[in-house]
Amino acid sequence: MSGLIIAVPSKGRLKEQVEGWLADCGLKLEVTGGARGYLASLKGLPGAQVRLLSAADIADALDAGEVHLGITGEDLLRERGEDLDQRLLLLRALGFGRADLVTAVPKSWLDVETMADLEEVAHDYLARTGRRMRVATKYLTQTRGFFARHGIADYRITESGGATEGAPAAGTAEVVVDITTTGATLVANGLKVLADGVMLKSQAQLAASLRTAWDAEALASAERLLRLIEARAGALRSATLAWPARGDSAEVAVVEALTARGASRRPNGLLVESAAVADVSLALAAAGLGPVTASRPEFVFDVSCAAFDALKSHVI
Repeated sequence: MSGLIIAVPSKGRLKEQVEGWLADCGLKLEVTGGARGYLASLKGLPGAQVRLLSAADIADALDAGEVHLGITGEDLLRERGEDLDQRLLLLRALGFGRADLVTAVPKSWLDVETMADLEEVAHDYLARTGRRMRVATKYLTQTRGFFARHGIADYRITESGGATEGAPAAGTAEVVVDITTTGATLVANGLKVLADGVMLKSQAQLAASLRTAWDAEALASAERLLRLIEARAGALRSATLAWPARGDSAEVAVVEALTARGASRRPNGLLVESAAVADVSLALAAAGLGPVTASRPEFVFDVSCAAFDALKSHVI
């Protein structure tokens, strides 16, 4: 592959969130061939090709090395297998597309609140009926791994092709493993999540394929992209404080003390974490400095870029 290829969701709420996030980073997604096109470009990232795929297909494409970067749910990436880290590199959690992968049982199972309780039920169910307890799920890999870690062996998976949460009511399974955002659908179907039954707290991830060919052009585009993303993330958690400079020893002393506590010097002030704005402003006021003006930077570009450094270390 020549040049950077990025896969982003082609539809739904996740597509809207990814588009909004990219635009906030100064990277407008421009679809080729109208609204139903499956190719796009990113304004601000020349030379990069964007493919619009389903969230599941993005996980497949990353694993197969068909794209360099992709944005999809961590639940779908983790389903690729426990050796995921040998094939994919998770570069940044994006803070949206949140959902939990959970184990849920019927509310009527009053004595079943934990995975240990479920292990006992599975064993008793096999002894009583001669059949293994059925677990409906689309997440076969993660279910097997999670159940094994909890010592549950007396079950069999019923692969779900539709609404997983309806399986117990339909009589096709006793237990479900499914993704949920609020839990409302599970409750509506008479199910409850086990206290220790959360397998994964998933969210959208920017991931890199370690199976594809990373040439110089692709790496250069990836560095530009990742530096923009990190600079925007840094700006969102920062504020710039400015005040009329005096240049006396009292000002020098308080500024040195604040930089020792994590603030960064700027030509006409300090860059601080957003949560520290009040404390730093009060410290400046106590030294007789002010009025202090706080403002939000658009981007904060650092010398290093942790995401790109991690990528480079894996592909070069």
